[in-house]
Amino acid sequence: MALPKRRHSKARTRKRRTHDRISAPTLITCSNCGEKKLPHRVCPSCGYYKDREVVTVEAD
Repeated sequence: MALPKRRHSKARTRKRRTHDRISAPTLITCSNCGEKKLPHRVCPSCGYYKDREVVTVEAD
């Protein structure tokens, strides 16, 4: 197996790892109730998707 001749510096390692971060999910507002939701998914607060009710949500 190949082994590195010299140790990689901290700067070189950190340059490689700059893209290994977790990004926040993109949120959009529901067109029916105005709550934040993930795109292309049913709104968890009102149950609407593309201006029609898909899931009935029970009121608490």
